[in-house]
Amino acid sequence: MDHIDRALLAQLQQDATQPYAALGQAVGLSAGAAHERVRKLRERGVIRRTAAEVDPAAVGGGVLAYVMVDSTAWMGDSAKDFAALPEILEAHIIAGSASVLVKVRTTTTEQLQDVLRRIYAIDGVSGTQATVVLETLFERPVSPQAAHQAGAHARHERLNAAPRAT
Repeated sequence: MDHIDRALLAQLQQDATQPYAALGQAVGLSAGAAHERVRKLRERGVIRRTAAEVDPAAVGGGVLAYVMVDSTAWMGDSAKDFAALPEILEAHIIAGSASVLVKVRTTTTEQLQDVLRRIYAIDGVSGTQATVVLETLFERPVSPQAAHQAGAHARHERLNAAPRAT
């Protein structure tokens, strides 16, 4: 992936509905060349899907919570059980004192309590600890340019930290 692919991804993350002519112009390519690069990014799985970003509060998802799930057994095989709860937006196997971290959106705290009950019903779950978000300061998508720059910065730091022969 080169700097043009990264720039295309950044443009698409800002507005995935823009025409290929506008995409190409933004990164110095023709519309056809931009279209071909985007097609290849999709084929390689770099672009997973194109979706609309919806305001959760506008559709009844105003309560956001992160839930640490404790277990008595390995939870790696329980993805389907967590996915069966539509209020769970994400589920991650984690290292640390808990086994799974889930992101939950509901309309009310009463609905959150119901989700917690249903999580407890999953085989192997022994406890939960929910943290309710009061205010989201910011959210951002993965930035292909920032990740690339961070990697380059880390390489530069390692090279500068290496002892030099005199």
